[in-house]
Amino acid sequence: MLSVLLALLLGAVLAGSAVLKLADGPGTRRALATYGLQGRGAWAAWAAVIGVELALAVAVGAGLDGAAWAAAALCGVFALAQATVLVSGRGGAPCACFGARGRVGRGSLARVSLLAVAFAVLPLLDRDEPSTDGWLAIGLAIAVLCVVGLGVAVLALAREVGALRGEIDPRGALEIPEEGPELGGRTELMDVEPGRLGLAVFTSEGCGMCRALAPAIEALGRDPLVRLRTFDEVRDAHAWAAAGIPGSPFAVAVDEHGTVLAKGTFNTPGQLESVLASAERRRG
Repeated sequence: MLSVLLALLLGAVLAGSAVLKLADGPGTRRALATYGLQGRGAWAAWAAVIGVELALAVAVGAGLDGAAWAAAALCGVFALAQATVLVSGRGGAPCACFGARGRVGRGSLARVSLLAVAFAVLPLLDRDEPSTDGWLAIGLAIAVLCVVGLGVAVLALAREVGALRGEIDPRGALEIPEEGPELGGRTELMDVEPGRLGLAVFTSEGCGMCRALAPAIEALGRDPLVRLRTFDEVRDAHAWAAAGIPGSPFAVAVDEHGTVLAKGTFNTPGQLESVLASAERRRG
């Protein structure tokens, strides 16, 4: 009975991981940049991992030893990838394990390593088949979980469709002349090295849109041609007031002389990138 319950539990962990990746598709794909995967590579890896995890979840729950060994190997690969990130000094980067919220650290490495061990031990346990009543109870629990999972999956797909529509939205950031620092004027928001663009992003702690766009903002900060600096509405209130920021999220792009090249309110990663694109055009 113990081996059956453990198999179902581990299968549920795999299924939950896949569902969370699906629920936060854009965030998870951006988080894959931690492992050097971006663009189409991130899309392919995201879809492949979700498919493999769902397939292994069903097979592990059914008690297939080969699936347990495969899941152990998969977790081993994840552990190796996280260990590489930690050794390179990039601890704290998004880990993309259960969506985009997790961060690479000793805790995440210990968790995935423990899962690898659990999957490897599972085939070694004696599998005692439950009684008829036991199977009925297990089946009822699985049915309830499946209904809940189906509901989550439907909501996730709806969110994914909305995210895709947002990503292909042709509109740029909302640039209103009276809001934010004057275009073409000088600002002391940040120092920028020659040849780079400075991107000042204004966020608020209570801004849900800011939290949702945090992975996209961090990804732009890793661009070697961009210097990113974020300004919190409370912590950096003086900078908000000096720049005349109307609300969050708001971005300002400057050159090495402090000249304001572009600005605007943004609600999608594409609109944030449009601020940099406008700055590049005006600098050129």
